[in-house]
Amino acid sequence: MNICIIMVSGLIATLAMTLFMGLIHGLGLANADMVRAIGSLYTRSYENSFWPGVFIKFTGGAIFSIFYAILAGIAPIQTPAAIILMMTVFGLFHGLAVSIMMVVSVAEYHPLEQFRKAGLSVMVSHLAGHIVYGFFLGLFFAISNVDLKLISL
Repeated sequence: MNICIIMVSGLIATLAMTLFMGLIHGLGLANADMVRAIGSLYTRSYENSFWPGVFIKFTGGAIFSIFYAILAGIAPIQTPAAIILMMTVFGLFHGLAVSIMMVVSVAEYHPLEQFRKAGLSVMVSHLAGHIVYGFFLGLFFAISNVDLKLISL
């Protein structure tokens, strides 16, 4: 049951992140359409990329929620505020790693031209998106009162 709550929290947090990045993309602040960027890595076309991108992104969000929960489970403090703060900080570091990796490797080799340019605005949008993921993951962990100690190593 614990793992189900964690993974559902991951799906909800992924939805929040995806909507936030979609807003950034829709406002024209950055090319932050990560669903299609991820999907087109596999389909090699923009037109057929949405559903594979949704599947990959949400599967990844559910899996990453387990890793976040393991890290949080070894923390000495498990108050709701501490959990939300920890998850948000994990999102910050996760976002930094993804942003750097994306600029260094993914953008350069992406099969579609529109996703090969990953400047500062794209990096910042990814960073912000992962912070949103971490915050909402922590929020739902705290709301659900999930016992993160049960999943720790």
